[in-house]
Amino acid sequence: MSGLPENADPLVTFAAWYEEAKGSEPNDPSAMALATVGPDGMPSLRMVLLKGFDDRGFVFYTNLGSRKGRQLETTTKAALCLHWKSLRRQVRVEGEVAPVSDAEADAYFESRPRDSQIGAWASRQSEPLEGRFVLERRIAKYVARFGLGKVPRPPFWSGFRIRPQRIEFWRDGAFRLHDRLVYHRSSDGWTTERLFP
Repeated sequence: MSGLPENADPLVTFAAWYEEAKGSEPNDPSAMALATVGPDGMPSLRMVLLKGFDDRGFVFYTNLGSRKGRQLETTTKAALCLHWKSLRRQVRVEGEVAPVSDAEADAYFESRPRDSQIGAWASRQSEPLEGRFVLERRIAKYVARFGLGKVPRPPFWSGFRIRPQRIEFWRDGAFRLHDRLVYHRSSDGWTTERLFP
C-alpha cells in the first residue's frame, strides 16, 4: 500500500484533494461537519460549507446568534471534518477559532445570491419558529425593506476561521487497513506522524 504524501505544508495536500473532490463529489465537496462545544461542555455537531482556506485557516459563515455562533464566542475551539465518499478520503481539522475581518465578511456576503442575503436577515437562526408562515412573513418584510437596492450584511452575520493545530488526512484502505497521516502545528512549523488504522 502506498502511503500518503508528506508535504511540508498540509494545505498543499488539502488543496489537491479539494480540487479532486470538486470533480468527483455528486453534491457539494465543500460540505463539512463542524463540531463546537457549549459552555456546559456538551459537544454539538452540524453541517456547514467551507467558504475559503489558506495558510491562516478554514473559513465558514453563520448567524452570530445561532447556537454555533454563541458556542464559538464562548469556547473558541472547534473541529471540522470533510468526507469525500467518492474519493474514499476524509480530512479532520482541530484548532482555535477567530472571527474573520469585517472586510472579508462583507466581500463574501456581497457574493451570495440575493435570496440568500434576504434569508440571512429574515432567519433568527436556532430560535424557536412558531410556523413556516412566520418565516415567510419575515422574508417578505426584508424583500420590501431592501426593494431593488443593495442588501447590506446584517450586523449579526459573519464568519469564523479555524486556525488548525492538528490536521489528519485519512484514505480508505483494503481490509480496513486505512492510511492516516497527522500534521501537528508547533512554533517551528508542522510535524507529522502516521497512525495505525
